[in-house]
Amino acid sequence: MKNILVVNSSLSSENGNSNKLTSKLVTRLTSEHNGLNVVERNLNEMNIPHLTMEEMVAWRTDKTARTSAQAAQASLSDTLIAELQQADAVIIGMPMYNFGVPSTFKAWIDRVARAGITFKYTETGPQGLLSNKKVYLLAARGGKYAGTPKDSQSQYLKDVLGFIGLSDIEFVYVEGLAMGDDAAQSAWSFAEKELDRLSA
Repeated sequence: MKNILVVNSSLSSENGNSNKLTSKLVTRLTSEHNGLNVVERNLNEMNIPHLTMEEMVAWRTDKTARTSAQAAQASLSDTLIAELQQADAVIIGMPMYNFGVPSTFKAWIDRVARAGITFKYTETGPQGLLSNKKVYLLAARGGKYAGTPKDSQSQYLKDVLGFIGLSDIEFVYVEGLAMGDDAAQSAWSFAEKELDRLSA
């Protein structure tokens, strides 16, 4: 493992619990493994806009035939996909907002899920084209939802990441962070042990 892509989407940026988790894991990995190249994407700071039909048309237009405006529109998706393709491992910090993923993360997904590049349709259904990449999904939550019907995030993340070939996913749930000091302390204690395990 040489290249790591870190994707954060907390509205609180570096003060967000999910961002703190990814930072802790990156610190451990870089101290345990020499020569790691880390690329970090703070989706909150990027402020990626919602996907438009004009941008999709730009993707579908041959690079040699794109207008300057289309080239500019396609560059974001091209860059984000290239980062995924080059990564050996992906670390995703995932807060839960209103039982869903942050809209910035959905905007990122909309840029990296592209037919013919990160997935393709076959006679037996869609096939992901990104492979041999480990995904660490660090989910920070104020309440406790893992393993319950109210955990609407986990299956979506498995489905959408698997759709582009990222099926080797390890979830770490750090929950109860807004349920009092004792619950938060217990959650962080659990997190530290899990991050130690992942970085070993």
